[in-house]
Amino acid sequence: MLNSINTNPSALIALQNLNATNTELAATQGRINTGKKVGSAKDNGAIWSMAKMQSASSSSLNAVKDSLQRGQSTIDVALAAGDTITDLLTKMKEKALAASDTSLNTASFNALKSDFTSLRDQITKATDNAKFNGVSLADGKTTKLSFLANQDGGNFTIKSQTLSLDGLSLSVGTSFSTATDAKAMIAIMTNALQTATNKLSSLGTSSTGLDTHLTFVGKLQDSLDAGVGNLVDADLAKESAKLQSLQTKQQLGVQALSIANQSPQTILSLFKG
Repeated sequence: MLNSINTNPSALIALQNLNATNTELAATQGRINTGKKVGSAKDNGAIWSMAKMQSASSSSLNAVKDSLQRGQSTIDVALAAGDTITDLLTKMKEKALAASDTSLNTASFNALKSDFTSLRDQITKATDNAKFNGVSLADGKTTKLSFLANQDGGNFTIKSQTLSLDGLSLSVGTSFSTATDAKAMIAIMTNALQTATNKLSSLGTSSTGLDTHLTFVGKLQDSLDAGVGNLVDADLAKESAKLQSLQTKQQLGVQALSIANQSPQTILSLFKG
């Protein structure tokens, strides 16, 4: 190799190698510190863009999950009211049956009638209170409710099931005045009870469908998050091993540069007598 006092090729090469090692070492330390192998668009524009889009999709699903959970709660409230109403109808039927007994005295008959009308009025209270977030699937004031189903704004629609007196073919005047009326009321209450259970069955089916879709959305979001992680997350075990290797390489580079810098001293020694 040509020796020169103006340039030191060996030192220049050693310095270039050391700078390259330092750059790679800084990048590796950055990946370990952030946990990301792609932290910005300059690291890998295509991967970064893809990860951002998937991350946005995952974030959008939070709104979908919130909406579906409101739907869940709305149905649960309606189902709870429905359970109460079927219990009330069952008791009303029992009162009507008892009042159909012609051997009852007037006081007993009137007591049964009073119980019957009290139970009837409780149905109205149950439907009036069957609201979540100000809306109800049981009071007959709406035909359906729609909740977000996906990030594109699609809807999951639930049909209302009116459990008020009108929805059960009853009225605020439903009652009986005689044992004969009470006997006829038994069939009316049986029909009302059947109507209520059918409507609760429909709500239950809607609830199952909504629960299934909510579970799917949760799994979809988990998959998107995992996909983002696969795209941008660093393999910390691999990066740690690489860090140790680069640190060793850096030390060797410093030594190589030091040795190369001693070359001019060799030239000077040639001029010593």
